[in-house]
Amino acid sequence: VQLQASGGGLVQAGGSLRLACTASGRTFSIYHMGWFRQAPGKEREFVAAVNWREVRTYYADSVKGRFTISRDNAKNTVTLQMNSLKPEDTAVYYCAASGKSSLPTRTYEYENWGQGTQVTVSS
Repeated sequence: VQLQASGGGLVQAGGSLRLACTASGRTFSIYHMGWFRQAPGKEREFVAAVNWREVRTYYADSVKGRFTISRDNAKNTVTLQMNSLKPEDTAVYYCAASGKSSLPTRTYEYENWGQGTQVTVSS
């Protein structure tokens, strides 16, 4: 599956952004989907994930209560709604797809990656 992320931009602290990831291929619905981010000089880190049936979601503690992940299998899209953004949320955000049997949260558990979209939060 090929992934294309969009929706990044510049926003002031406290603001909101909505990221979208569109997948090509007819098997999107069987993949768990995740969002990761990578700030300059730091390792890529897990942000949120949703399983293929959208009955389970999982969030990093740093974004819990502020970010919401959702998916629409009919439209082959997964979105990340980001509210109450903080300067420390500044990073390149990547969507990823995993065919693992359980909902994964580690980068090596995802086989397919999008190209990334920049999110910058000013203070």
